[in-house]
Amino acid sequence: MSSNSVATSHENRLGHETSPYLLQHKHNPVDWWPWGIEALAEAKRTNKPILLSVGYAACHWCHVMAHESFEDAATAQVMNDLFVNIKVDREERPDIDQIYMSALHHLGEHGGWPLTMFLTPNGEPFWGGTYFPNTARYGKPAFVDVLREVERVFREKPKSVEQNRSTLMAQLTASAKPEGRVVIAAPDLDRAADQLLGIIDPVNGGIRGAPKFPQSMMLEFLWRAGERTNNSRCFAAADLTLARICEGGIYDHLGGGFSRYSVDERWLVPHFEKMLYDNALLLELLALAYLRSSNDLFRRRARETVAWLAREMTTPEGAFCASLDADSEGEEGKFYVWSLDEVTSALGKDDAAFFAAHYDVAAEGNFEGHNILNRLKHMPRSTEDEQRLAPLREKLLSVRDKRVRPGLDDKVLADWNGLMIAALVNAGLALREDRPGPRLRSRFHDSRSAVAARSHRRASISGACTRLAGDARPALRQSGERRLFPHRR
Repeated sequence: MSSNSVATSHENRLGHETSPYLLQHKHNPVDWWPWGIEALAEAKRTNKPILLSVGYAACHWCHVMAHESFEDAATAQVMNDLFVNIKVDREERPDIDQIYMSALHHLGEHGGWPLTMFLTPNGEPFWGGTYFPNTARYGKPAFVDVLREVERVFREKPKSVEQNRSTLMAQLTASAKPEGRVVIAAPDLDRAADQLLGIIDPVNGGIRGAPKFPQSMMLEFLWRAGERTNNSRCFAAADLTLARICEGGIYDHLGGGFSRYSVDERWLVPHFEKMLYDNALLLELLALAYLRSSNDLFRRRARETVAWLAREMTTPEGAFCASLDADSEGEEGKFYVWSLDEVTSALGKDDAAFFAAHYDVAAEGNFEGHNILNRLKHMPRSTEDEQRLAPLREKLLSVRDKRVRPGLDDKVLADWNGLMIAALVNAGLALREDRPGPRLRSRFHDSRSAVAARSHRRASISGACTRLAGDARPALRQSGERRLFPHRR
């Protein structure tokens, strides 16, 4: 935190919110407003432009920008003097995020979070970006310089602002109301699959280059194209990608579950946040691929992911939490990486050497002096090897559990829970056809039943919630301060 940061006794309006992400910012010296009619009224009253900052609790670069700028008193003073500042949790208000992310794309910018948009007092976008550093670097200007220049243009060049505003609003309106009817026939889908095959990485899977996202829906699209056309290349591309993801550092080989994406082309180095929706999509895809390939790797990763879900992502009531943060103790990935000395201390010299050979652990590390556990190296592995590795993973997991854990965003999102419920049902049915062990059947069944029961109870609660147009605040809190976030369209 900067030396200019204010004491945490200060609390802004976000202290009254229930979103874990918004509550992370309640001690910022920034005079934040939650999204709502009050914030928009304040912008109109003061005739100030709006600075809209959109992020989510597990977002690494959101944390970086918060520490660099939003916790800095001098930067906050500039923000407060020049703008009405609104903070939004994109998982709580995906509708708002979608509108302003679309505006950023129309500006020709790549999307991502934190989303930083500048709006007129009426809430209409005229410029924006994503992460801005506190000092000029990465080819980006310093955030304070951006703030002053945007405010200057707003005051001194209203015609330029109006031109941007009107162009963006016209584009947003057109994209929201497409004319005519678009019909996509099977040949169109087949041609799209052929085009996708042309950009698949033949060595590592996924789309060529970096960063690499799992893109489960694209992989399922290829898999279904293979089913439809009997094109073995579609199956091969999906299976290769899934296998590399399952063996890469993007997968948590000790605790289970997949990170959001890999920053490199080999799936080695993840952004370590784990999102519920990614794991739901991958779980169902693993089961789908296993039905055809009988690749036991896919079945094992499905089992391990469900075990992680039950152990770390399930609320006492049986619903599913939204995400796990990438950072702990102020460092991304610290909870997950290892040194060779740490592995040796936990396992002993002989077992550590055996484990290190299978999980790419070296004294010099495999990424910036640390070791990200992975099984990307091709080497023979016998049944006996796997049997020996299993208890070693358990030992390391018990050691890791003593570390400072990443933050858990425990809000319950109906749409993401729906994805996971469907994945558990479909994967449970698919894998049961091949008679997996009773433990897996029980875990799928118990998780499915608990969530279904909880969802049934929530339906009556959510229906009773008072929803004010434009108001981001949930109407209720659950007992014991568990958070209830009704799904918003």
